[in-house]
Amino acid sequence: MAELNVDLVAAVRKVWSGAAREVSAPSAEGQVGILAGHTPMLAVLRPGTVKVSTAAGQVAVEVHVDGGFLSVDDDVVTIVVDEVTEVSGRESALA
Repeated sequence: MAELNVDLVAAVRKVWSGAAREVSAPSAEGQVGILAGHTPMLAVLRPGTVKVSTAAGQVAVEVHVDGGFLSVDDDVVTIVVDEVTEVSGRESALA
């Protein structure tokens, strides 16, 4: 099964990086789901939850973002956000 190479970065640090099966993010046009082979795109993110799942179907990272953008090209997904917090509500300690 093909994988995505995902980088999730905040303004001051890398939050998460790795191989994934699926990415779900809140774009300004609506929720987007990205799998391997997705058409290249650039989307503005609205506040909401970004979720990255591994090939095993486990959630690798699930965070709330306040906005930013998402880029997809050749199975490389780059998500750049201003602020990020874990879904549980505390500051993200992911690195």
